[in-house]
Amino acid sequence: MADILLKVEDLQVAYGGIRAVKGISFEVREGELVSLIGANGAGKTTTLKALTGLQPMSAGSIALFGRTINGCGTWDLVRQGLVMVPEGRGTFTRMTIHENLQMGAFTRRDAAIAADIERVFALFPRLKERRDQLAGTMSGGEQQMLAMGRALMSRPKVLLLDEPSMGLAPLMVDKIFEVIADIHRQGTTVLLVEQNASRALALADRGYVMESGEISSSGDAQDLLADPRVRAAYLGE
Repeated sequence: MADILLKVEDLQVAYGGIRAVKGISFEVREGELVSLIGANGAGKTTTLKALTGLQPMSAGSIALFGRTINGCGTWDLVRQGLVMVPEGRGTFTRMTIHENLQMGAFTRRDAAIAADIERVFALFPRLKERRDQLAGTMSGGEQQMLAMGRALMSRPKVLLLDEPSMGLAPLMVDKIFEVIADIHRQGTTVLLVEQNASRALALADRGYVMESGEISSSGDAQDLLADPRVRAAYLGE
C-alpha cells in the first residue's frame, strides 16, 4: 500500500463562536487523486486553509510525510512540498504571465526553473502565446491556468486545488479537468476540493463528502458516484 503523504486527524476550525470544521479526519496517499466534495459552506475551503497555515486550527493534527505540521507557515509548507491553488486564483495581476511563473519558483535555487516554465507552457499553450501579458488582463479561465502553472513551478509533492472550475465557461472547465488528470498521471498527488461533484469524483481514486463541517461519507470515488444519497444531494438526481 502506498505511503500516506497527508494525514488529518480530528481537525477543528472555528470563526469566533462558529465551528466551521467539526473534527474531521482523512488521508491522502502517495500518487492518489482524492476529491473532497460538498455544498457551498460545507467547510471545504476552510479545511484547505487550515492545511496550509492560512487559517488557525482550534484542535486536531495535520501530518505531512509523517511529520506534524501544526503551526507551520505557508511559505515553509511550500518548501516541504504542500502547495495550494486557492479559490479565486490569486494571481499577481500587475505582473506578466512569465513573472507569475517565476514567482512560483521563488523557494527554489536549482537550475531547472526555465525548463519547468517550458513544461507549464506545454500544458497551457495559451500561456506561452501570451507570456508577456499582464495577468490582470486575462480571462478567468486563463488566470486559473496561470494559478495552476504557478503552483506547479514549486514542484509540489501534494497539490491542493480549491474549486478550480468555479465561474468558468464549460469549454474552459473541460480544459481544467483535462490538465488536472494530466498532472495526476505525471505523478503528482492531488487533493481536489470541488462543487462539481460528478466531474471531481470521475477523476478521483477516492472521495470524501463534507456536510456542515463534518465528513458524512467516504470511499472509492466510483462507489460514491453510484451512491443514491450522493447522487440525490450533489448530482441533482
